[in-house]
Amino acid sequence: MNKSELINAIAEKANLTKAQAKSALEAFVSTTQDALKKDDKISLIGFGTFSVNERKARVGHNPANGKKINIPAKKVIKFKPGSAFAEMK
Repeated sequence: MNKSELINAIAEKANLTKAQAKSALEAFVSTTQDALKKDDKISLIGFGTFSVNERKARVGHNPANGKKINIPAKKVIKFKPGSAFAEMK
């Protein structure tokens, strides 16, 4: 499902116009990004939790030539599905 298909589905299920659904989705994404930039955690019961984790610096290998390379530490976004969401198939 791409963004426009998601907007259409939200509009239909929430009885909104496509413009309203697009605005709501963009607000959700923007708010989520802002919170994660501040290292906040976002928990949506039944759906999952978005959080920021730190990856330590480490040594890796270049697969093309086998040489060791230093991989710097960085922050990554993590999503852990909620139990009800994880059990769906």
